[in-house]
Amino acid sequence: MTALPDRINGAWVATLTDEEILGVEGALHETFSALEFREKKARGDRYNLMRSPADLMEAWNRWSLVNAATRARSLNPHKRQ
Repeated sequence: MTALPDRINGAWVATLTDEEILGVEGALHETFSALEFREKKARGDRYNLMRSPADLMEAWNRWSLVNAATRARSLNPHKRQ
């Protein structure tokens, strides 16, 4: 997998091929999903993403930036081959 920078930005995303961006998106989604599951389990009905711990918010931010970039390229990140 492509090494992830500390801060994801458009310039870095632009350097990725379609295959690389899908791989990065998948890895970031796995991380976000695991953290979100942990938080939902701990909070139950009180879960609110916008009131989550910093690590979950950071994982969501990183994933959402890359996810938006995949969709801007007309790629479907959830339809992996």
